Amino acid sequence: MNMKTKLIRFFILLALVVLPTSTAYAQSPNGDVVLFGQNYTLATGDELDGSLAVLGGNITIEEDASVTGDVALIGGNIEMDGEVQGDLAVVGGNLIVSGTVDGDIVIIGGQVQLTATAVVNGGITTVGGQLDRDPEAQVNGDIVNNAPPTVGVPDVPGVPNVPSVNSFTNPLWEAVKTFGIAVIMAAVAMLLMLFLQPQIERVGDAIVRQPLIAGSFGLLTVVLSPLALFIMIITIILIPVAAIVAFVLLPIAWLFGMVAIGEEVGERFTKAINQTWAPVLTTGFGTFIVMFIGGFVGMLPCVGWLVPFTLGLMGIGGVLMTWFGTRSAPGAQTQIVDVTPTP
Repeated sequence: MNMKTKLIRFFILLALVVLPTSTAYAQSPNGDVVLFGQNYTLATGDELDGSLAVLGGNITIEEDASVTGDVALIGGNIEMDGEVQGDLAVVGGNLIVSGTVDGDIVIIGGQVQLTATAVVNGGITTVGGQLDRDPEAQVNGDIVNNAPPTVGVPDVPGVPNVPSVNSFTNPLWEAVKTFGIAVIMAAVAMLLMLFLQPQIERVGDAIVRQPLIAGSFGLLTVVLSPLALFIMIITIILIPVAAIVAFVLLPIAWLFGMVAIGEEVGERFTKAINQTWAPVLTTGFGTFIVMFIGGFVGMLPCVGWLVPFTLGLMGIGGVLMTWFGTRSAPGAQTQIVDVTPTP
């Protein structure tokens, strides 16, 4: 199996994280399991009838334990002494295999260690990682190692220093530009609120209820989007799809998310001053505050970009969690209205 096919299968596997199922955020004896910031252990003799995806945690599959589906992990480590009947993917973590993997193994930015008892019936692909294989470990598929080689840099004598060029940024112009962007965003927010108020409120509610999960969704999208777009481009036929995702869907998701955050900020502002404004005005004013303050904070050197970047991640994540506000976020509580007539 070539590199492109393995990466495509890898992204299909990670769809468990991007598009959570009804069992998300919980462990169930049957069906897929998706966890955020939690560790997962499949004890000896147990069987998971489904796939497993963990973001920001560790996975332990003990001896004689079995997973009938795929396993995906982002930001953690896996110790696998049992059996995985599907594919296994790790991003930003390490993998120790002492059992059997019936499918392929893909690891990005980590290390794979195969002990003497390891059996991999598929192939192994590493991207920016390393493979440590015991001589007795069995790998029945191809091994593709894409770790960048280490090249020594020769001494180059007599190279003159490049003179530094001091650039001057007019702070007044930057302030005017920030104010203008905030005004434009406020106007767009008011227009969206006229036609998409329920959708915007769902996105804002998801961000407020689950800010860490929303930020994780946004970060995952930002990290995986370039590689996903690259795969679409090299298939040629999917170039129009890649262009739509890069230049239409992602910018719209960011805009929608920022308006939802602005709606929440505006609502809290009006409550703080004991005022009741129309939702359109509240959203416009809140979006103006978010963009204006975020723009000025972003002008700070070194660390200023963190605030607008974090807000953007949360906004995109909230939009993805709610499918552009068309449904409530997983785990959101439904408000129960008491309709019992009073005596």
